[in-house]
Amino acid sequence: MGIDDTIVRDFAVRRDDFKQSGFFERPLPDLDPGQALLRVDRYALTANNISYAVAGDALGYWKFFPAEPGWGRLPCFAFADVVRSTHPGVSAGERYFGYFPMSTHLLVTPERAKGGNFIGGTEHRQSLPAAYNRYTEVGADPFYQTRFEDVQMLMKPLFMTSFLIDDFLSENAFFGARAAIVTSASSKTSIALASRLKRRSFGGVVGLTSTRNLAFVEGLGFYDEVATYDDIESLDPNRDSVVIDMAGNIEVTHRLHEHLRDRLKHDCIVGMTHWESGGRSTDLPGAKPQFFFAPTQIKKRATDWGPAGLQTRIGEAWIPFTETTPSWLEVVRSYGQDGVTQAYDKVIRGQTVPHEGFVLSLF
Repeated sequence: MGIDDTIVRDFAVRRDDFKQSGFFERPLPDLDPGQALLRVDRYALTANNISYAVAGDALGYWKFFPAEPGWGRLPCFAFADVVRSTHPGVSAGERYFGYFPMSTHLLVTPERAKGGNFIGGTEHRQSLPAAYNRYTEVGADPFYQTRFEDVQMLMKPLFMTSFLIDDFLSENAFFGARAAIVTSASSKTSIALASRLKRRSFGGVVGLTSTRNLAFVEGLGFYDEVATYDDIESLDPNRDSVVIDMAGNIEVTHRLHEHLRDRLKHDCIVGMTHWESGGRSTDLPGAKPQFFFAPTQIKKRATDWGPAGLQTRIGEAWIPFTETTPSWLEVVRSYGQDGVTQAYDKVIRGQTVPHEGFVLSLF
């Protein structure tokens, strides 16, 4: 499909029914002084984006990219090229990685543009986490590799989350636990986290998954033990454990708490891959569930290590992880409105397979 630079096309979903989606068109905006227009080349779509929708109101994800009333524009990580700029620190032709809507274009008002980085300074984004407002030019990222662009979109944000979870747990001495139980073990964030936890000798890395994904999870080599949700009660009830909950399945949460009871030292809520299962209860034995908000840990470590120090540590951990991805990750590319809609429908309906990752483009 040819590139049409005369309009902006937005993909949006109904905020009261995520299974309904559609497209909206509007004229390409004029630039005020100090602005830049970026054309979104391609972006990644994973179950993590559905978590953004589920938490859209509670955590403000819908505020990043306002949409028509009743609709929401899902944030995604993407690569985009500057097509026009009136900002002295951002030039046409530069390529940036960052947080974008599922759209053809994004108008930004760069702030603190220095060294190939800028902050999205649009007024409505000022109260949102700074970690999601940073854009990095590829030439300024010492860990950027052209051949891993698709992997970077699909996995770098999830890997960053896993790095921060691992760091948070380590900082707290794993709350005295000897095992880490990761739900939705086939999800991409869980895989990245397991790769981090595997490096430690504190105890066992346990993956919980569905029967259909059992062989895939076992074949990854990142988990010391793998069990299905049917076998939760077979886990060692006498071993102090932490749970990193990527699934958000209320039944699984209850069973883990009832089975482990006081041996459950920390329940870290991260994702909602089982988003349709309903809410959570806090009236449970063992440690009470606590939501992990990555920007909080980012802010802490940016203070401890400095922003550059934090990015260096993440980058140094990221490079060896990318080398593992060809063995288990298959990039599936979809183009145009039909391709984007079909990919989104598969993700929202839970019809994806764990080794696939969608990279999409509206062009």
